[in-house]
Amino acid sequence: MERRDVLRLSAVAGATGTLTLGRVSFAEAVPGGGRTGGGPGEQTRRVTGHLPAGAPDFVYLPVEVPRGVREIAVSYRYDKPTVPEGTAGNACDIGIFDERGTDLGGAGFRGWSGGARAEFFLRADEATPGYLPGPVNAGTWHIALGPYTIAPQGLSYEVTVTLTHGPQGRTPPPVHPPERARGRGRAWYRGDSHLHSVHSDGGRTPAEIAALARAAGLDFLTTSEHNTTSAHRAWDGLWGDDLLILTGEEVTTRNGHVLAMGTDPEAFIDWRYRARDNAFGKYARAIRRAGGLVIPAHPHATCIGCNWKFGLNDADAVEVWNGPYTPDDEVTLAEWDNTLVAHSQGRADWLPAVGHSDAHRDPDVVGLPQTVVLADDLSRRALLDGVRAGRVWIAESSKVDLALSVTGERGEHTGIGERLAVSRTAKVSARLTVSGVPGCTVSFVTDQGRLYSTPLPPSGEGTVSWQTTPDHAAYIRAEVRHPPTTPGLPGPMAAMTNPVFLGRRG
Repeated sequence: MERRDVLRLSAVAGATGTLTLGRVSFAEAVPGGGRTGGGPGEQTRRVTGHLPAGAPDFVYLPVEVPRGVREIAVSYRYDKPTVPEGTAGNACDIGIFDERGTDLGGAGFRGWSGGARAEFFLRADEATPGYLPGPVNAGTWHIALGPYTIAPQGLSYEVTVTLTHGPQGRTPPPVHPPERARGRGRAWYRGDSHLHSVHSDGGRTPAEIAALARAAGLDFLTTSEHNTTSAHRAWDGLWGDDLLILTGEEVTTRNGHVLAMGTDPEAFIDWRYRARDNAFGKYARAIRRAGGLVIPAHPHATCIGCNWKFGLNDADAVEVWNGPYTPDDEVTLAEWDNTLVAHSQGRADWLPAVGHSDAHRDPDVVGLPQTVVLADDLSRRALLDGVRAGRVWIAESSKVDLALSVTGERGEHTGIGERLAVSRTAKVSARLTVSGVPGCTVSFVTDQGRLYSTPLPPSGEGTVSWQTTPDHAAYIRAEVRHPPTTPGLPGPMAAMTNPVFLGRRG
């Protein structure tokens, strides 16, 4: 059975709104009976329609699921007409909500695959990656279409829903990673907290990612799939004394992406809002209530919808380095550096900088870059506390090691993310020891910019010192860069630190 929905622009409430289509109904199950459009015990319905340019962000297709259904399977497709150069073509995401409804942040969420796959299924004992296994209860379910971009000609779609009748299976209890690994006590721990697997748009399994993380010398990673928590239960047997796995989500809105790092397992953070809705503060608080950190990802990335439009007031840190270092990272780094002066004068809190690989598939490198955190132990709480405090530096690989300290005239000393409380005219000395960066140059950066640079020996190992005063430098941070590759820009980053602030606050 097929139904066609034709939507006119006048029927939509606005680009940030939602639209609900007509209901799709199925007959009640009859034991042993065949069903139209499928094999024994199956029923299939097909819906076609057209969305005009300017359609809402989310279009819901209600599906009336009768009693006695064992499995729901969905497939979809849409047209991709030719568009003029520079014009976005059709791209449409998909997901599903169960009988508990589609309320923002509600309990009805059952999965999202974005545009990564054309079909999925759910039943009690199993589901397609990106989706949550569980009972297929009777009631009104909603298939969610997310027309990410629409061609000027509009977007024609086809959605096929198949229900399989039969007894429900048993939903296994989820197994989640432990919150602590053996670790080395208070130490610097290396991690990558922006990674994608087959549970969203990645091409690797969790097992493959865990193996690559170990090979990269990481101590921890965070699973951060786009708009789903299905991977939280997919790491059974992959953690160990040498690798801590944190759960999280990359909350992927139409106005930017944010990492919910280290949230409670199964804690779902909604993404169905734009900056104009003034809703992000609510969901940032939800991330913190779930025990996580709010970290805007790749704020100046060039992909559609990737630019961060929500501001940084609700953030706990910011991802200034995403994957191989590129000009958009340079823009993010400069923007972040501009925020440090206000804190140096006691006018605002500061946001620590972090870096992650955002690795999806070969040849993406897990651990390029990696965030190195000073934590009291290798545990979820200690790592998040370390990031929040800014006790962090970033490296392109585990081959890189560094230490930054700043000392005063009377023996006062401090390190990354901290403040050296001395008088404005006191002489202070910054000292950076680094290794594993052949061919690179070390720079000390302050609120006046890059004030001192020197090349390292060919071995890529050395200690560099520089002296200043709080009157001359409100903070000091270190950068280690490769030779320039883009005219007019500094060389790609090999390593960088968060700042050491100088002088008494205020």
